[in-house]
Amino acid sequence: MQGKIVKGIAGFYYVFVEKSGLYECKAKGVFRNKKIKPLVGDNVNIEVIDEEEKKGNIVEILPRTNELIRPAVANVDQAMIVFAVKQPNPNLNLLDRFLVMMEYQNIETIICFNKTDLGTDEEMEELKQIYEMAGYQVLLTSTMEEQGVEEVEKMLQGKSTVFAGPSGVGKSSMLNALTKDYTMETGQVSEKIGRGKHTTRHSEIFPIGDATYVFDTPGFSSLFVPGMTKEELERCFPEMMKFTNQCRFVGCAHINEPDCCVKEAAANGEIAESRMQNYTLMYEELKEQENRY
Repeated sequence: MQGKIVKGIAGFYYVFVEKSGLYECKAKGVFRNKKIKPLVGDNVNIEVIDEEEKKGNIVEILPRTNELIRPAVANVDQAMIVFAVKQPNPNLNLLDRFLVMMEYQNIETIICFNKTDLGTDEEMEELKQIYEMAGYQVLLTSTMEEQGVEEVEKMLQGKSTVFAGPSGVGKSSMLNALTKDYTMETGQVSEKIGRGKHTTRHSEIFPIGDATYVFDTPGFSSLFVPGMTKEELERCFPEMMKFTNQCRFVGCAHINEPDCCVKEAAANGEIAESRMQNYTLMYEELKEQENRY
């Protein structure tokens, strides 16, 4: 029987099988011996050992399309990052760090600014411009006024999407709005794995339609992906890549070098000032980290 791991806690894996429900499973020792750890998002084959109690064993982990380091999940098609326009004000440094993490792991990311009912048109336009100029798709929503939720839903259809965002931005309200038509599946998952009402401590998945899954991830940290170097940072800022080959020096870091086309583009308004500042901050952090080891 084939299903998807929707949550893993303390050696137990909860596998959702469409039309059959949720099974509490243990992973066979063979995975431990091979040093393979099942991940949330893995597609697996299970053997049922007790249909009534919905218990089984994972006997095979099917090939992964990808595997994220942070959050530790598998088979992700895209990420959706949710920030508020206001209350709290968006922390663009944190947003840019998340985007860097996803770019480094080759995951397409959509940015959703929620709570548009609290922001001015100027504030929303400025946020939209910063990130559309960087090449990202930006959605503006208000779960309070039920605006833009249908557009978000369309973006998720037929895909497995990692949902992330800091606390207080309305991520849970957004997930509740998206899952309201699928209360049976999500309710069943929530009841069996004891999902907390207000906080997400583990990555978990909710089925919200045919072949459509949402990964709800715990608050992400502002750390980089392990092993990332300062030289790799520029490729995680897509808008810089248009200019980087035009710099006078090969391997230009776009910090203090003369005749730097990236800094010139920023001065001309072709790269947002906040993005350039955050790139510089992250570059210096990575440099310091490398010097430390």
